[in-house]
Amino acid sequence: MSDDFGGNDIVGNEIVRNDAVDAVVLVGGKGTRLRPLTLSAPKPMLPTAGLPFLTHLLARIRAAGITHVVLGTSFKAEVFEEHFGDGSELGLELEYVTETEPLGTGGGIRNVLPKLRADNVVVFNGDVLGGTDLRAVLDTHAATDADVTMHLVRVGDPRAFGCVPTDENGRVTDFLEKTQDPPTDQINAGCYVFRREIIEKIPAGRPVSVEREVFPGLLADGRRVFGHVDAAYWRDMGTPEDFVRGSADLVRGIAPSPALTGPRGEALVHPGAGVAPGAVLIGGTVVGRGAEVGAGARLDGAILFDGAVVEAGATVERSIVGFGARIGPRALVRDAVIGDGADIGARCELLRGARVWPGVALPDGGVRFSTDV
Repeated sequence: MSDDFGGNDIVGNEIVRNDAVDAVVLVGGKGTRLRPLTLSAPKPMLPTAGLPFLTHLLARIRAAGITHVVLGTSFKAEVFEEHFGDGSELGLELEYVTETEPLGTGGGIRNVLPKLRADNVVVFNGDVLGGTDLRAVLDTHAATDADVTMHLVRVGDPRAFGCVPTDENGRVTDFLEKTQDPPTDQINAGCYVFRREIIEKIPAGRPVSVEREVFPGLLADGRRVFGHVDAAYWRDMGTPEDFVRGSADLVRGIAPSPALTGPRGEALVHPGAGVAPGAVLIGGTVVGRGAEVGAGARLDGAILFDGAVVEAGATVERSIVGFGARIGPRALVRDAVIGDGADIGARCELLRGARVWPGVALPDGGVRFSTDV
């Protein structure tokens, strides 16, 4: 199957290297909305369905036949290279560029320019879980002879996102930041294809917003900016609620990932984890390596990082339990985030967005929302 970028995607079952397209992944953010989990690890490295979140995106890039990937890093930059190295284990060639000062999305893209080789570059926000066909986005870019192609998804409530109206030919007519009266349900999905010459024009050495400066400037200059619109799976993983739902969707097979093998189901229990008889694991729950789940515990849409412990009779729903943290007997944790190494005493109740910082110990019955003990 040939493409418009000078090479073959797939010959038989073999993915062939395609040097005509580079990928850039922006992973420099601090992930403040996911604190305290991101105090110790950058958001793209948090375990998601048992793998660092970034692994799922890199696997999608590889499956699309793109092999040269540049990571734009900043916060805890060293963690990425320590884990992924040169990318060869994933069939990729990875390179790293670190921002010493925050440069924004546009500045981050411009900052990796010296590492780019291709005339067309696919840029990803590193905190989006998606299932769109990347080759289809590239095909749209080629077919429209676009300077920039934006991946757009349709959502039920676009008010919290940047809205991007297009004309009957798919050409972008405006770029609207969050508005209470959006004219379209098409939103910016955080994936773009740039001609290299457009990246070269982004100002270097200062913060630049691609949404507020680069795209409006391109429209004002009459450049060819097109949208690739689809209804593929898409989720911004920036909040605990979305992180939990995205991980659960991966486990249950609702969200696709080439990095996951084997059957999908209600729970993913990693080798070395212990689950006692009578424990209930549903809702896309993940039990990490070395984690322990006691008898009669109920985990519904829970994420247990490696080494976490949930004692007998405890309930954990739609919550994240950090590395080595412990949930005591008959405790209730619902819509909460428990930091690494925290110790939640028996019969505690943590609800509705509660966050416990790393290493904090709550005594038995020390935090309650109900009057009974």
